[in-house]
Amino acid sequence: MQFKRAKDKELDVNLTPLIDVVFLLLIFFMVSTTFTDKLELAVDLPKADAQVQLKKTDAIEVVITAKGDFTINGKTLLNAERRTVKGALQTIANGETHRPVIITADENAPHKLIVRVMDAAGQLGFNNLSITAIEYDG
Repeated sequence: MQFKRAKDKELDVNLTPLIDVVFLLLIFFMVSTTFTDKLELAVDLPKADAQVQLKKTDAIEVVITAKGDFTINGKTLLNAERRTVKGALQTIANGETHRPVIITADENAPHKLIVRVMDAAGQLGFNNLSITAIEYDG
């Protein structure tokens, strides 16, 4: 007896649904992705031509060096922590928050130290703040 051999059916893979899914994923990722370019601005700070004259006896002068050391009215602080700066300002001001606070910083001093002094002075109630920079000819 001879049996007829069954013909092998050709396997046919339909790629249309696969392509549809890939395109849908592509569109989803294109729509949901945000492209952010971090922009940086180069800021050239103005230089003062004139010296501002304030009464030295009335003002509280905070000097910040390039190394991050603080000096308040000629007295060097032990560290640069916020509570130390706040305590020194409170002691020197003796409750007189109307006195001007002059923050003089080295041009290479970290900006966060200047903000730290401004924050401490603001918490104590000082509202007359001036910021100056030390100019070097080097």
